[in-house]
Amino acid sequence: MEPPCSSESIYNLIPSDWKEPPQPPRYVSLFKAAVKEDMQKFKTAVKTMGPAKLEIPSPKDFLKKHSKEKTLPPKKKFDRSEPRKPPVPLRTDHPVMGIQCEKNFINTNAADVIMAVAKKPKPVYVDRRTGDKHDLETSGLVPKYINKKDYGVTPEYICKRNKEAKKAQEEYDNYIQENLRKGAIKRVSDEEREAVLQGLKKKWEEVHKEFQSLSVFIDSISKKIRKQKLEEEMKQLEHDIGVFEKHKIIYIANK
Repeated sequence: MEPPCSSESIYNLIPSDWKEPPQPPRYVSLFKAAVKEDMQKFKTAVKTMGPAKLEIPSPKDFLKKHSKEKTLPPKKKFDRSEPRKPPVPLRTDHPVMGIQCEKNFINTNAADVIMAVAKKPKPVYVDRRTGDKHDLETSGLVPKYINKKDYGVTPEYICKRNKEAKKAQEEYDNYIQENLRKGAIKRVSDEEREAVLQGLKKKWEEVHKEFQSLSVFIDSISKKIRKQKLEEEMKQLEHDIGVFEKHKIIYIANK
């Protein structure tokens, strides 16, 4: 059997001048440009973004067991002396018919609208060019608090506290004067106070110098005890220096 000739292929049956039919043009609306222009005109950037309008739920307010179950009303004690409800109307009873109202609701409503006081618009302020409105009264832009009657007046609790402090100071001064008259205490002069203060500072410098001369590596118990002792001594000297610098008048008890 002879092999088939290449010129006898099935594709040779298709005419050589055949071409695919052109596709129909895609439909385009006549108002596409106008709609696109309107969307760009009235579109606002970041329109859906902004501060949260709702409060964020607290993690403590979680759903608890049996929290959504309906609770029954409290049980009432039956009382036979209570008056009974009116009886149910009979099947043969008929309601009263033909009653008409002589009131003219149209004229009444018109008179109410005419005589009503015009409602004042709520004051607002706009803080953006897009027209975001906010309440003006709670914004802090209106001088609301400076127009109060008690604005700038010292509160009563502060006046009461100042009176109590003044009274306590007077009692303390009287106590000091009484002890001075009795000779139980004496006042330290300014020269003595300054001399004691300078002595404390000099002592602190000596202890600090001794503390700085300690070895960096502390490997024995004696070194640790000495370091702790120097730190406590420096802390006590700093406290005493602060007391003498803070108080200008110092009293000491006589032995």
